[in-house]
Amino acid sequence: MFQLKQRLAQQALLRGGVIAYPTEGVWGFGCDPWDEVAVNDILAIKGRPVHKGLILVCSDSVLVEPMLAQLPSERRQEILTSWPGPNTWLLPNTLEFPQWISGQHNSVAIRVSAHPLVKQLSELAGGFLVSTSANFSGRTAATNIFQVQKQFKSLVDYVVPGATLNQQGPSTIRDAFTGHQIR
Repeated sequence: MFQLKQRLAQQALLRGGVIAYPTEGVWGFGCDPWDEVAVNDILAIKGRPVHKGLILVCSDSVLVEPMLAQLPSERRQEILTSWPGPNTWLLPNTLEFPQWISGQHNSVAIRVSAHPLVKQLSELAGGFLVSTSANFSGRTAATNIFQVQKQFKSLVDYVVPGATLNQQGPSTIRDAFTGHQIR
């Protein structure tokens, strides 16, 4: 069963599709961040403007080491010790993620997830995966598979079976240079 859901999720991602999947606290929508059409599909589902930018998850902090190089060593250490976990950091866009990911910002929101399924999905997507809450913009995010299936099943290419890690709400978002909490 587990290998089947991995294969179906990967096929959807490779076809440029949108998946819904559980994260630490809420359900998310995901796609290949380099696929502009797929990202625009997520934005259309949510009714979210592109200028706000999107969060990316990745399977390992090694993937973002170039993004941490400009930061003071204390900040780098703080970020690295917060991962894996529900901590999203606004990092310098040194990996040159496209504007449809960064929005109007010079930074990119990145999280190394503690959820085993999210880590695997990130790996299946090539290292990074879009991770934005499964909700219509301005509304509460879905917290279980039943809410996702009821609201979004016809709008996404695949709903990955699973459950959140029961964290309350979405991840925190903090500025990597200042440590200031944004969400």
